[in-house]
This record gives sequence, structure tokens and C-alpha cells, in this order.
Amino acid sequence: MSRVVGFKKIEAVFKKAASLELDKSKADRIIDIVEKKFHDLLLVAVEKTGFNGRDIIMPADMPLTKGFEESIREFKKLEEEVDLKDVLLYLEQIPPLKYPISKELEEVLPEYIGALMLIVARVLKQLGAHKKPSVEDIEKAERILDLTL
Repeated sequence: MSRVVGFKKIEAVFKKAASLELDKSKADRIIDIVEKKFHDLLLVAVEKTGFNGRDIIMPADMPLTKGFEESIREFKKLEEEVDLKDVLLYLEQIPPLKYPISKELEEVLPEYIGALMLIVARVLKQLGAHKKPSVEDIEKAERILDLTL
């Protein structure tokens, strides 16, 4: 199964965003969280699309908070990029959404993945993770994200 982002990319983002180091198994777990939260955002966008009487998901349908939008800007400052091709391959593997994604939204999806990685990294740092986050830190971060995103 294709991942939305690879180990090298998440490793670089975590190092730049929060001075954290990841081993492969912890990176895989964090990628699981990023993919889950990305899918959650898309599911809410589907509901909003239908509510607004449209048949295509637009960027305005994504449930982004001010903090999430700031995380997108912060991700861009890291000068890291998520490959759109990887995001599209991931989307092909999940259950189909009720509505298609617009080209305008498709173009910014990598930024959303980047923001999610940055958010997880910074939540881990706030939880007190030092150089290498523990399994417990990652589980706490996931619970926090489940409550807030």
C-alpha cells in the first residue's frame, strides 16, 4: 500500500519543525495518524459539499481552523514539499469519496499533508518529547488530534 508520504520526508519535517528524530517504526505510526486525520478532513469536506448543494469538493469545503492554516504557512517555510503523486496514489487506495475532488483542491492537498506532519511534530514537542518521541508520546498526540481535528 502506497503511503501519503515517505520516511525521508517525515524525518526531515520532524527534524526541522521540532528537532525530533524518528526511527522507521515510529515514523510509520505517525504516517498512519497523518493519513487518518487527512481522511477525517476529507470526510467532513464531503458533508459540507453536500450541504452546500455542490457535487465537487472545493478548497472552501475543507474544515480548516486558523491554527491549521497557520501550520500550512509554517510548513511552507520549512522548504519541504510533499509529492502530489503520492497523495493521489493514497486517495486511490481509500474508499471512494461521495464527491470528486476539484483540481483547485487537489493542488493544495500536499500542503495539508505537510501541515498535518508539522502539527503532529509540534504536539509531540509540547508533550515533552525530547530528541526521540516515545510510543506513549505518539499515542497521546493521536488522542489529542482525535479530540481537536
